[in-house]
Amino acid sequence: MRDERGDFLAKAREALAGAESEFANRRYNNAANRAYYACFFAAIVALLDAGIRPHGDRWAHDFVAAQFAGVLIRRRKLYPTELHDILYDNMRARHAADYQSASLTEKETKRAIQCATRFIAAIEMQARGK
Repeated sequence: MRDERGDFLAKAREALAGAESEFANRRYNNAANRAYYACFFAAIVALLDAGIRPHGDRWAHDFVAAQFAGVLIRRRKLYPTELHDILYDNMRARHAADYQSASLTEKETKRAIQCATRFIAAIEMQARGK
């Protein structure tokens, strides 16, 4: 049987490693993209841990963000409110990196990676506390 939770956690870690590698090579737009996906995949892990599944067979970005913020942070209070901002801030950075003509700065990208690192760590810590 497939370990969906483990698969998404591995994807989160891989995306974070990719963000760090892209940052080291001064590819800031790619790094911001990977930092967001690290958060996205980690948020899916948190949702799976809480028994929340997508409607259908895919994890839509809006669904993941809304369920993570609305259910796990606000309603169940499983995670600190600062994680809500990290997920949305990194989503905005990814959108800027992917869809706008101007590139992200080193400072903006470094912040996104640091936040993604904290985001994944918080989700892993919550899982260990179960």
